[in-house]
Amino acid sequence: MTPVRADLASDEELLVRSSSEPEAFGHFYDRYERELLRFFLRATRRADLAADLAAEVFAAALAGASGFDGARGTARGWLYGIARHVLADTWERGRVEDRARRRLGMEPIALSDESLERIEQLGTSGVALELLAGLPDDQRDAIHGRVVEERDYADLARSLQCSESVVRQRVSRGLRALRSRMEQAR
Repeated sequence: MTPVRADLASDEELLVRSSSEPEAFGHFYDRYERELLRFFLRATRRADLAADLAAEVFAAALAGASGFDGARGTARGWLYGIARHVLADTWERGRVEDRARRRLGMEPIALSDESLERIEQLGTSGVALELLAGLPDDQRDAIHGRVVEERDYADLARSLQCSESVVRQRVSRGLRALRSRMEQAR
């Protein structure tokens, strides 16, 4: 099997290839680390707790990647399903479980003050990122790739498996929707 190229692989392909190519999961992790940290930071308002929760979610995702079924939904949806479950479990138990991390033999994470500060800054990225999460998946993915990741249209078209003109249209429609929602929020 040819080694995975992150810029060309879909999220689903990265997950499928994770069991035989560890770097594939690393690429998947890189795509969602900041987004997942923001999600947990909004939910908990604590950078240290957000980091612990994200670590447990990614460990559970890595352990369960072989069971991912793209016919049942997107890789992003699958990851957020794990995240919601881990968060609910944390609220119920009053602590972050580390079962998946222990099962994989992962050491507990130790965060520096600088790392905690960077996580907290993710939470202050503004209303636009919260509104971005509310867009339809296709528009959100196109805007995130183009604006946040600063990828070119050709690269996005390959990874989203559509034409450049479709990506441009998704970005345009999504930005128009964001602008409208931001004006309403004022």
